[in-house]
Amino acid sequence: MTDVYDGAYDMDGFLAAYDKVMAKWPAEREALTVPTPFGTAYVNACGPREGPALVLLPGGGGATSASWYAQAADLARTHRVLAVDLVGAPGRGTEAGDRHPRTVADLVAWLDAVLDELGVAQAALAGHSYGAWIALHYALHAPTRVRRLALLDPTQCFAGYRPAYLLHALPMLLRPTPARVRAFLRWETGMGAAPPRAKPGVGEDLDPDWLRLQEAAAGFPSVSKPVAGPRPAPDALRGLNMPVLLLLAGSSRTHDTYRVAARAGELLPRAETVVLPDVSHHALPQAAPAELGRRLTEFLGR
Repeated sequence: MTDVYDGAYDMDGFLAAYDKVMAKWPAEREALTVPTPFGTAYVNACGPREGPALVLLPGGGGATSASWYAQAADLARTHRVLAVDLVGAPGRGTEAGDRHPRTVADLVAWLDAVLDELGVAQAALAGHSYGAWIALHYALHAPTRVRRLALLDPTQCFAGYRPAYLLHALPMLLRPTPARVRAFLRWETGMGAAPPRAKPGVGEDLDPDWLRLQEAAAGFPSVSKPVAGPRPAPDALRGLNMPVLLLLAGSSRTHDTYRVAARAGELLPRAETVVLPDVSHHALPQAAPAELGRRLTEFLGR
């Protein structure tokens, strides 16, 4: 991957980077494709076929479902893991030519269709960042279909972005290039700010294959833009009666971690909040795999 960007997208490079991260998943991983009104969804599946379903939604940008590689094996011991590439985002799914997601209602309709085609009547649902925003909206839309909800450093759910985060993200958003993606991730994760491996997810080297995938996703050709929308309504959140695990990145530069925790505690009646120290927003869900995996496994197994 070079830093020279001429406007031509290297799809072969993206797919090669995607497959290299997927090689870190359990060997029995299956690739599934399912039709939806918005195109074909791509799902990475592993774990016992008859096990309880666990649907994983990645963050936005170049995260893709591959980003769950550090957690997939542990979670697949007890659950049928179904990690989905987000519609309208980089990944192996394909968008339909006649219908594109434009609203929150479209996103939950897309996820309804994915679960219907997979034959999943009820599932635990976990999402990171933008994927957590989608997961929370889906739980409000179909509460009887979501057994448990895990939110990893959710954005735009309980608090807004820090101005400094948006400022650093702006060059990448205006003109995404591999170099700009790398510079932004280095800033948010603190990569290079401390000795390697001194702290998980802060100041240590990011997984080079995962980083290459983020770079390769820069400029990914998508016919639709990511759906943006309001935070869930406070009254709706107060009525959400399922168990919720809120896993927050203690060193997130995306938002005020403790403001998110306080607001979620005010609104969610059955929320358990855990702050993972010394972990940045974009290092999740692959950073601190032992602690993160233990928390998720305990929550899902109750």
